[in-house]
Amino acid sequence: MRFFYPPLDAHATGMLDVGDGHRVYWEVSGNPDGKPVVFLHGGPGSGTSPLQRRFFDPDAYRVVLFDQRGCGRSTPHVATIDPDEHNTTWHLVADMEALREHLDIERWQLFGGSWGATLALAYAQTHPSRVTEIILRGAFLLRRTELDWLYGGGAGALFPEEWAAFASLVPDGDILDGYQRLLRDPARAAEAAAAWSAWEGAIVSLTPNPNLVAMYAEPRFAIAFTKLALHYFTHGGWLDDEQLIRDAGKLAGIPGRIVQGRYDLVTPPATAWELHRAWPDSTLTILPRAGHAISDLGVLDALLEATDDFR
Repeated sequence: MRFFYPPLDAHATGMLDVGDGHRVYWEVSGNPDGKPVVFLHGGPGSGTSPLQRRFFDPDAYRVVLFDQRGCGRSTPHVATIDPDEHNTTWHLVADMEALREHLDIERWQLFGGSWGATLALAYAQTHPSRVTEIILRGAFLLRRTELDWLYGGGAGALFPEEWAAFASLVPDGDILDGYQRLLRDPARAAEAAAAWSAWEGAIVSLTPNPNLVAMYAEPRFAIAFTKLALHYFTHGGWLDDEQLIRDAGKLAGIPGRIVQGRYDLVTPPATAWELHRAWPDSTLTILPRAGHAISDLGVLDALLEATDDFR
């Protein structure tokens, strides 16, 4: 059984002005002369944390973390305003390129889970010459079938009590549209954000994890997590529905590792399997006793093995 690398501090931080009134928080830790890797957080809207520096050998890697537009330490934060038209997948891809250039990095490794996997693929298919390798956990391609599974009752068949509580706020019509309307109602926004975040917190791990549930329940986290998720999901991520599978050929020559829990209810294994088949330079590891959470059995071991192999 593997453990995270020891805690380490960032040795450089900053706020990058990416235009449109947005400033993106970034940080660098590990070896200043090491192999560059950028961590892409999930959500969208979850932000980064110091723990995420510890997936990487600090002697070998130059570890870059950044908070995507509207969340974490980036400004303006969606807890105080609604997401705007300048916060899309393609704005985030452009932010990554601006950050790469700002840090004088020629090529870097991409590491992302869930929504972070979506962003990693969108970036790599746009800028393949800038990517050395890709490590993904819980492949998510933001297709309608995936959203229907998670927010249309599919996963609810396995968690009926939690689904009933989640769906009760939108008794009629599309869940995504209904929650979007609730978020725009100042009298219902906090309730809707709490319910949305609680639903994912309930199903994210294979067995109940009180620490994860508490994290999802924190009000500022829940607001950012819900607002940005709905902003992206109701727009289909500004992607064609099968775009990331269709354009997987653009990843040719980029080695990849896909780590997937067999019982992942947030991002079911079918997506990882389809992506792997479309991306010949990838390897797929399906973990037989894991769900979506990094804390599930075998997930951390597989991710650390991947970063060690690519260092």
